Amino acid sequence: MKAGKLDWKDLKSIIDKNRSVERNDVRVRSGIGEDCSVINFGDKECVVSTDPITGANINSGRLAVHINCNDIASCGIEPVGLLVTILLPEGASLEDINRLMGEISDEAKKLNVEILGGHTEVTSAVNKIVISCTAIGKGDKGKAVSTSGAKEKDDIVATKCLCLEGTSIIVNDYEDKLIGLLTKEEINEAKNYIKQISVVKEGILSGGFGVNSMHDITEGGILGALWEIAEASRVGFKVYKDKLPITKITEKICGHYLIDPLKLISSGSMLITTPKGEELVRMLENEGIKACVVGEITKGGYKLICNGEEEEIDAPGRDELFILEEKLK
Repeated sequence: MKAGKLDWKDLKSIIDKNRSVERNDVRVRSGIGEDCSVINFGDKECVVSTDPITGANINSGRLAVHINCNDIASCGIEPVGLLVTILLPEGASLEDINRLMGEISDEAKKLNVEILGGHTEVTSAVNKIVISCTAIGKGDKGKAVSTSGAKEKDDIVATKCLCLEGTSIIVNDYEDKLIGLLTKEEINEAKNYIKQISVVKEGILSGGFGVNSMHDITEGGILGALWEIAEASRVGFKVYKDKLPITKITEKICGHYLIDPLKLISSGSMLITTPKGEELVRMLENEGIKACVVGEITKGGYKLICNGEEEEIDAPGRDELFILEEKLK
C-alpha cells in the first residue's frame, strides 16, 4: 500500500467487522467521517479522539496538539487533556525529545490543555519520529455535535483559508525547493500559517451558536471532508469552487506542482453546516474569525460547481501532500 489513509471501502469493512461490543453509554461511536466518540457520564459527556502526525518533519509537535484538539472542538466541546506517544528511530537524541515536548507543552498551554501522560521510546520499528496523541474533552450531556448531523438545506460554512496546514508543511519541509517560485516574504508568510492551525475557538463558538454538523478539514482536503460529512449524514452537497477561500501562495505552489488544493490537508479550517449560515458567519467575524458560506447540503449527489458546470465528487483518495512528497524525493 502507498502512504496515506486507507481506501474508505476497506476501512469501513474493517471497522464494521471488528466493532467488539456496542455499549449503551457510548452516544457517538466509530464510523466513516466521525473523528470523535462521545461517552455518557451522567450529566456530562467525555469526547475522545486520536490522530498521529506522519506527513510533517518540522513543527510535528505543534501540529500533534492542534490536529487532536481540533477534533474535539469539531464537536463544539473544549479539549481538556492530551495523552502523547512518541516513537523515535534509533539514533535519535535527547535534544529531539526535548524539542518535541517543548513544542507540545507550548501549544497545549495556549489552549489550556493538560498533558495527562503518554509513552516515549526509541525503536527500530520506525525510520522517522512518529507522534500520536489522544485528546479528551468534557461537555454537558447531549451538547456534543457530530459529523453525522448535517441536514438538507443547511448552509455550508468554511472558516479561515483552506490548505493552511498543507502549505505550511510544504514550505517548512521543502523550503530549498521553493526558492525561485516564492519570494522570501511569501515563504515567511506561509511558514506562519501554522499559527492559524487551531480551530478550537470557532468550534466552541459554533457549538454554542447551535449548528447541525462540524468537521475539521484534514487529510483529503475540503472535498474529502465534504464527502465524509455527506456519507455520515446520508445527504448530498453542492459547493461552489469560486467561493472557496485559498491564498495566492497556496495557489502558486499547487499550480507549479500540479496538485489539487481542494484535496490538500487543511487543518486550520472548519466545515460547519447550519440553516443560519450568514448569521453564523457574522458571529464568527465579530469574534475575529474569517468565515464564508461556500455551498449547501442537498438531498443527494456530491457536486462541485465550477464555471456553471457540475462535477461529481468521488470518495477521497490519497492526500495531495503525499503525492507532492513523492515528486520532491
